[in-house]
Amino acid sequence: MAIRPEEITKIIKEKIEHFDTSVDVSEVGTVIQVGDGIARVHGLNNVKASELVDFGNGIKGMAMNLEYDNVGCVLMGPDTQVKEGDTVKRTGEVISIPVGAGVIGRVVDPLGRPLDGKGEIKTDKNMPLDIVAPGIIDRQPVKQPLQTGIKAIDSMVPIGKGQRELIIGDRQTGKTAIAIDAIINQKNIPENERCICIYVAVGQKQSTVAQVVKTLTDFGAMDYTVVVSATASDPASLLYIAPYAGCAIGEYFMWQGKDVLIVYDDLSKHAQAYRQMSLLLRRPPGREAYPGDVFYLHSRLLERACKLSKENGGGSITALPIIETQANDVSAYIPTNVISITDGQIYLESNLFLSGIKPAVNVGLSVSRVGGSAQRKTMRKVAGTLRIDLSQYQELAGFAQFGSELDKESQRQIARGQRMTELLKQNQYAPLTVGEEVLSLYAGTHGYLDELKVTDVLPYEKQLLAYVRAEQQEVLNELNTSNELTETLEKKIVALLDQFKTVFKAGK
Repeated sequence: MAIRPEEITKIIKEKIEHFDTSVDVSEVGTVIQVGDGIARVHGLNNVKASELVDFGNGIKGMAMNLEYDNVGCVLMGPDTQVKEGDTVKRTGEVISIPVGAGVIGRVVDPLGRPLDGKGEIKTDKNMPLDIVAPGIIDRQPVKQPLQTGIKAIDSMVPIGKGQRELIIGDRQTGKTAIAIDAIINQKNIPENERCICIYVAVGQKQSTVAQVVKTLTDFGAMDYTVVVSATASDPASLLYIAPYAGCAIGEYFMWQGKDVLIVYDDLSKHAQAYRQMSLLLRRPPGREAYPGDVFYLHSRLLERACKLSKENGGGSITALPIIETQANDVSAYIPTNVISITDGQIYLESNLFLSGIKPAVNVGLSVSRVGGSAQRKTMRKVAGTLRIDLSQYQELAGFAQFGSELDKESQRQIARGQRMTELLKQNQYAPLTVGEEVLSLYAGTHGYLDELKVTDVLPYEKQLLAYVRAEQQEVLNELNTSNELTETLEKKIVALLDQFKTVFKAGK
């Protein structure tokens, strides 16, 4: 029950005696209503929007609604420890998080508190969570490739350092798997080119986050990764600030000239947490009950991903936001919002996933708006027509289902398409180096698989890569480091593939 207005002044006078007499009344307020993670506070006349306020008992809050006669605050902890009549103090600070080398390899909550039981995090700097993104003058074009180790993505939907590439699809279609593979693949990249990775878990089960941390630890990826976790059992306020906390950690490294890869898993739950807070704060609901500024919520977050100019150190943040769709509906409110903010999307389709095509990337709807400028020239030369070929194959395959007679060229296209679709399948947690990807795709696009049965394509690739690692490591090293597919290098690849023909046949 709310306190009657005539009692408020009396309570404030009693409480103010416990404070230094130099403190102005406007710096102290009183809780008049609390519940559902929201506290309404009378007083705090000079409080600013997004300012941190102290409720005592170690509970902090953030001022969000500045109304005529009260301040609506969201609590960063359990509301059971806050009661009506409690005194609230201004801190004069905006919400911030500890940043620095000490957070690498750790699991933290959105306020920077450790969750992994490894003791305090030693850092000497804090970064505010909400920072205005660097302007156009402070940036440079995205042109350096970021290798994910996934053939289907590096060949057809290339990601560049500083890009924002959305991963979108229904639940259980492998969205997180793609992001985790991209983080694990940084192990295959020379240390001077490797990204510092940040994985932000929003609204997931604690067991799911623990499983991700275990996977990253098992593959040695936690050596360069930070996990920011706000689980489903946390207050909506922590889910709301979690992506900004991860981004603030990333920005610290970006301004030091380093490359950062940040995964937001996922922004659908982030928008839902913001909707919950907004409705409880009595903000007017809009489409699908989301508040009117939900687009701004994600745009100001993703706009912070960029490639800084050389004058600013040349660091970058690459963002991989994840959005969960319902029944493959990409035209819903939040999916369309985030599609319009990002520089392309990797669309995962449940039908492909269920038919055994993993990763289940829909070639027609997936796109990278940075494109070839952020792709290695070796990869571009090998996979240049792959997207068009696969699209034509899918169209012909649909046509051939009606039992029509096909000419020889169409039959050849269907046969090639079947084998390339099979070749693009890849196991989870098995990212490839760029040289291995180029070699596999060269074999596919230059007809080395055409005479194989479709079921023999993946065994062929597995044996080919094992053979190259054992017998032809120098060619692999050259493919990993070279940015040009020179005539000499191409001759070496052809000789290698011709030589392997005999080995593969013998191994059958």
